Amino acid sequence: QVQLVESGGGMVQPGGSLRLSCAASGSIFAMYPMGWYRQAPGQEREWVGTITSVGTTNYLDSVKGRFTISRDNAKNTMYLQMNNLKPEDTGVYFCVQMARDWSWGRGTQVTVSS
Repeated sequence: QVQLVESGGGMVQPGGSLRLSCAASGSIFAMYPMGWYRQAPGQEREWVGTITSVGTTNYLDSVKGRFTISRDNAKNTMYLQMNNLKPEDTGVYFCVQMARDWSWGRGTQVTVSS
């Protein structure tokens, strides 16, 4: 069973940037697609983007051009670079390994506020 640990969240002003990390252990990291989801207070969890095992990415329309997902298979780590952050990006960000059974991290809080 893989363990996923997110880090890098925090509070930032609108227009600012954050870089989230997702460290994986206990699994063959490079084999599987990985993704990021987020959940705002009182709302359902929302897909943000995905990166395949070979690095192909897809994004939610509202984050295209602002967010970039990458992965370093040698470090068993996935990243989410978030630029030009907006208040509507506020939420808990979760990483997920999309193996046959999906595994989730516990999340990291991102707050965008002036």
